[in-house]
Amino acid sequence: MDQAVQKAAVLIEALPYIRCFQGKPVVIKLGGSSMDDEQLVGSVLRDIVFMRVVGMLPVVVHGGGPFITRAMAESGLKPAFVHGQRVTDLRTLEIVERVLLGEVNGLLVDRLRKQGGDAKPLHVRLAPFLRAERKELALEKGGPPADLGYVGSIRSVDPAPVESACRSGGIPVVAPMALGPEGELLNVNADDAAARIAVSLRAEKLVFLSNVSGVLRDARDPTSLFSSLRETEVEGLVKEGIIQGGMLPKVSACLAAVHDGVQKAHILSTLIPHSLLLEIFTDQGIGTQILK
Repeated sequence: MDQAVQKAAVLIEALPYIRCFQGKPVVIKLGGSSMDDEQLVGSVLRDIVFMRVVGMLPVVVHGGGPFITRAMAESGLKPAFVHGQRVTDLRTLEIVERVLLGEVNGLLVDRLRKQGGDAKPLHVRLAPFLRAERKELALEKGGPPADLGYVGSIRSVDPAPVESACRSGGIPVVAPMALGPEGELLNVNADDAAARIAVSLRAEKLVFLSNVSGVLRDARDPTSLFSSLRETEVEGLVKEGIIQGGMLPKVSACLAAVHDGVQKAHILSTLIPHSLLLEIFTDQGIGTQILK
């Protein structure tokens, strides 16, 4: 009986959040590094289906870096990076397209459908909704830009295909590639894609799921988690060097999103079962939320 009462209490706590977020888009970026554990990914996908059932409009944007690196190794190619950005020549581009638009996107769509969700694949080969320009990255101030190949910075997002999938009861699953100025396919950063899509949808939330619990003051101490940060506080932590490495692009995407109208951005760990539901539907939350 005590367990039943506790379950009822959890539902009552969630009720105002469910009511508040009904009909609101929530963009969820699922990192490639967090997708290797099938059990954890299955838990996240169940959470996403639950969100759709209670009336929220989840939109999934996925990465796929580890899958691409493995596919390149199988083809005898060695990945090259410049400041964390994958250099993408034509052979690499073919692998990125096959892995992201085919394998990873198809895998997530299939698994969501098995969980009972009406998942709908969405990428630029189906609808040209992401447009980008060639990305230039200067290695030194005033120096020539590095040649990243077929890599782009998102210039515009047409939200119509995403909104259409949501209106029909579906869960859009977005692969992060875009079309360039001449219609060429470009590899784009999945964090940036998620942020720009969230802004275009006027999303209630942008959520980054990865293998870290959020922003920590001390990376070795999980109890040093920041549960809530404002824009100015984040900028200060970046200047102090507390936010660095792989956390920087996520935090930068969060800042860009909340600056341009997204209500809240969150960084959560997939290592905690049902972290997505705990962050969205409980008073306490378990990750880091970033506010304007």
